[in-house]
Amino acid sequence: MSKQSNVVKSEEGYDMYAEFYDKQGSYLSSFESEKLWMILKNLKGKKILDLGCGTGRLIPILSGEIIGADVSEKMLAIAKKRFPKIKFLKEDALNLSFEDESFDAVVCAFLIVHIKDPAKLFEEVYRVIKPGGVFVLTNINQRKGPKLELNKKKTIVIQSFYHLPQHVREALKENFFTIEKEEFVYEGEVWVNQIILARKK
Repeated sequence: MSKQSNVVKSEEGYDMYAEFYDKQGSYLSSFESEKLWMILKNLKGKKILDLGCGTGRLIPILSGEIIGADVSEKMLAIAKKRFPKIKFLKEDALNLSFEDESFDAVVCAFLIVHIKDPAKLFEEVYRVIKPGGVFVLTNINQRKGPKLELNKKKTIVIQSFYHLPQHVREALKENFFTIEKEEFVYEGEVWVNQIILARKK
């Protein structure tokens, strides 16, 4: 009997997969080839929003006043246990509860793949970043979400969307961000991740 595989939205999917998520840590980091980490090291002492923080994978390299936000309560519950001194909140990335110009920096790793229209996300991120603040994001080359195994009989696919690198750049510029750094991680000759540091004008 073949495994049942359902396509689910982000909140439901990550709630279902939360207990297994950290087993992917080294796999997820392989998409970044340390390039993202080198960028994040330069954010020391900033007030940072880790948007789509999951179980807090990026928290160890961030320093300053950090707030983690995610749509999945179960992912956040794990993050809170791992990092009890960090503030974690359940948030809709397209409708954040924070006041205008609340953060020096916003970090979004492995998030826009779950957003149908990144321009809407970028507009909201622009709102909560202070003038001159930075936005660090990644865009993985994923045309179809991977099957995630929950048990021997059931797998899920978390709904995802493919974004061409040039479309991401255009959407950032349309939302008044200046791209200061763009790097790609390659597997052979194929790009697997686009990493951008942009600044609010």
